[in-house]
Amino acid sequence: MTLEERKQQVIEDFSLYDEWLDKYAYLIDLGKNLAPFPEEKKTEDNLIKGCQSRVWLDAEEKDGCLFFQADSDAVITRGIISLLVSVYSGCSRDEIAADDFGFLEEIGLRENLSPTRANGLVSMVERIKEYGR
Repeated sequence: MTLEERKQQVIEDFSLYDEWLDKYAYLIDLGKNLAPFPEEKKTEDNLIKGCQSRVWLDAEEKDGCLFFQADSDAVITRGIISLLVSVYSGCSRDEIAADDFGFLEEIGLRENLSPTRANGLVSMVERIKEYGR
């Protein structure tokens, strides 16, 4: 799938739910499906600053594409980073750098998070953008 196809899939998946409680439950399920994050990668360098909960993100570049691994100690935050990892893993640095991450607004994620979680989302997006630069 292309980046645009993955973003469109997220928009479609979120449109299946009318209530935000159901969307939160979906996010929690996404977090449960996140691949295990190696303990040795839970370092200060991989810790995303600006998140209330602890969130780790690491990337490896293979064949010109970035592949992300992540984890969090909070269930909803783990779901959010899982969503971002599923969309942006496999993308080139240029694709990530050029993306506006607008699909997050389209699904209403930021405005339906608490202020501290919304700030954490911004920090997660910024870290992914850093990898794209």
